[in-house]
Amino acid sequence: MSELVVDAPIVAVTVYPDRARITRRGVVTVPGGDQVVYVEPLPLAMEDDSVRVSGRGPATVLGVDLMTRHHPQAPDETVAELERERLAVQDEVAALADADDVQAQLDMFLGQLAKRAGRSFARTLASGANRSDGAGGAGGAGGADGAQGAAGMELSGFTDSLADRLSAVRSTRRELTAQRRQAEERLAAVGRRLAALTERRRPDRRSAAVTLAVESEVEMEIELSYVVPAAGWTSSYDVRLQGDRLTLNWYGLIKQQTGEDWPECDLTLSTARPTVSAKVPELDPWYLNRARPPMPPAPAGVPLSRGAGPAFTEQLQSAPEFAAAEATVEQGVTAASYKPPRPVAVPADGAIHRATIAAIDLDAELDYITAPVRSTDVQLRATVVNSSAHTLPAGRAAVFHEADFVGSAALPLWAPGEDVELALGLDDRIRVERKLVRREASKATLGSTRRRQVEYETRIENHTPRSARITVLDQYPVAGDHEITVKQLTAEPEPAETTDLGVVTWKLDLEAGAESVITLAFRVDTAKSVVLTGWRE
Repeated sequence: MSELVVDAPIVAVTVYPDRARITRRGVVTVPGGDQVVYVEPLPLAMEDDSVRVSGRGPATVLGVDLMTRHHPQAPDETVAELERERLAVQDEVAALADADDVQAQLDMFLGQLAKRAGRSFARTLASGANRSDGAGGAGGAGGADGAQGAAGMELSGFTDSLADRLSAVRSTRRELTAQRRQAEERLAAVGRRLAALTERRRPDRRSAAVTLAVESEVEMEIELSYVVPAAGWTSSYDVRLQGDRLTLNWYGLIKQQTGEDWPECDLTLSTARPTVSAKVPELDPWYLNRARPPMPPAPAGVPLSRGAGPAFTEQLQSAPEFAAAEATVEQGVTAASYKPPRPVAVPADGAIHRATIAAIDLDAELDYITAPVRSTDVQLRATVVNSSAHTLPAGRAAVFHEADFVGSAALPLWAPGEDVELALGLDDRIRVERKLVRREASKATLGSTRRRQVEYETRIENHTPRSARITVLDQYPVAGDHEITVKQLTAEPEPAETTDLGVVTWKLDLEAGAESVITLAFRVDTAKSVVLTGWRE
């Protein structure tokens, strides 16, 4: 009795960040009674407890068994085609080698023939010359000369013919060598491709044996789904600034090495994170103890006992929800699923395949920011509020200013209504210069106190054709010891903000061609016995 094997191609794939759910669907005619229908081939790495079977038709599923079917060669058509191509190229290489061997034998034969013929013609010419010397007289000489002339012409014709044949043979050998080299290169390329595929696609495959109970012969549809590892997707962005308008293109980068190619089908990108086991988080007691001096090292040969470390509980992570205007979004309790606007085929080659998720227009507030205490470079900055309904997962972003690529940035998890700062590249038209204009140091003042006093001047010039808002960052040192005192002397103009950690912020509005000067001065007093570290000018 022949086996019932349903042809069930992949019709849908749901890709999670670290795995994927595959759905296969096929139609099969099943005779009446209890029948076993095989769905294959399935990947070896599939998760057994994730297999689910459903379908349409008057039948009852009695059970599903998973087994490994052993094949003499890979059932995957891509692998089989490469194996056939490899055999064909191997035959071509062998045929070229045989042809070259024939030409090599012919080359050897012609060389030996030339040697034997050369000796034969030499003896003929020598015997003609001897007859000419022995006969004497004009008549004898004339006959010998004629014989020698005929022999010379025959020799000339033979050598010309032999030379032509040798040239043809060696030309053919060169052509065969070039063809063989190209064939061997193709064979090596096929071998590399086949090795890469067979590393993931072994001949053996899993098979799902679905036991059905039907009353009479009927045609039915069987659907089988399962989860595979070695697959996932991440987010990537293109951020493009045009004027004061920012466009963010969101892509899903899909990669899989599951051993089976995904054709163009119903592809869904999900933010859910399926786990093998889920646990409600619980907290262990938080103990505080007195610090005790370290124990002396144990003598050699005495094992040290190790106490149990703190227990860390697993925490469920709710994946961010997002919506896309370009496609249908299915919102779940803890995750969202997105279907790209067009089908995407994803081979099992480990390469990254990009699917467009959304294009979002956002308003951007532009300004410049510089920290001349570190560098006089001025960075164009965009402060962007996520005014869309999307919660954008973290990912790398390629940043463009108009048509120019200015760099890349790492976008954090970006919720609706949240603002993010993006660096849009350096602008050399904003010039910044910071210099030390005054420095005083005393060895001892006020009894036992040492004093350092410095003043810095920062000049900012706007050489752009428009007004610019510039944020300037500078800083005071922060005392890390009670015998060190830092006192602010001058900060002009008035800073917009000064933090407890010594960061001073100015926000300047400079018209085109204008300049501004910032002055910052402070004093550091230390006890006479203190050796100061961390000081820089």
